[in-house]
Amino acid sequence: MSIWDIIAVLAAGAGAGAINTLVGSGTLITFPVLLAVGLPPVTATVSNGLGLLPGILGGVFGYRRELRGQGARIRRLGGLVLAGGLCGAVLLLTLPAEAFETIVPVLVGLALVLVVLQPRISKAVQRHRARNGTTARADGGWPLAVGLFLASVYGGYFTAAQGILYIALMGMLLDDDLQRLNAVKNVLAALVNFVAAVFFLFAAHFEWQVVLLLAAGSLTGGLLSGTYGRRLPAWALRTLVVIVGSVALVQLVLRQ
Repeated sequence: MSIWDIIAVLAAGAGAGAINTLVGSGTLITFPVLLAVGLPPVTATVSNGLGLLPGILGGVFGYRRELRGQGARIRRLGGLVLAGGLCGAVLLLTLPAEAFETIVPVLVGLALVLVVLQPRISKAVQRHRARNGTTARADGGWPLAVGLFLASVYGGYFTAAQGILYIALMGMLLDDDLQRLNAVKNVLAALVNFVAAVFFLFAAHFEWQVVLLLAAGSLTGGLLSGTYGRRLPAWALRTLVVIVGSVALVQLVLRQ
């Protein structure tokens, strides 16, 4: 890797670490950069999953205040997302690489749509709460369980925008403050990335140099974002993600 490649990967990791903590679509920053420096799509995805884990953990630390009193909820939901994340990671390495290269533009496009619609999703959640008051069940019931499992399968396979799915599901099906649910979202994303990372360490090919650069950048971005990031306008983060993700989508389509 050239010095410019190193700088680009490090900066992308920092940006993704910050965005994952607040919005949940940092892969749309790192994935196109990893493709640009020459990594094949599957290797880029595996290296990305390993490298972004420290940043997600940094975001969890930054939101530690909002996690108080939520241990039982995290234990209940944690098993679901661990199982889903492992299924997604196994699918990534079991299905042919050609299948991933074919479907990844669709996944990037889906992630971009979720990022663009995120404000409307949030407003829909707020309207749902105003109309219905508390949820029928304090734990969200089976709809939340099934939804989180499927979102985690997607997250283990391709991590972009899984956090948006988590916060939408929990916001509609759990009666709690959205900042507290965002803290839970960070923990669930960390669990998915962790179980996928452990699997990848023993079963997949990845680039150590890229992983270490992403880890350093994402940890810095995640810590800073968890501490100071709430002061940043959400529209600015979404705009950056959409621009970079759109470039990635065009690049992926041209590779077909």
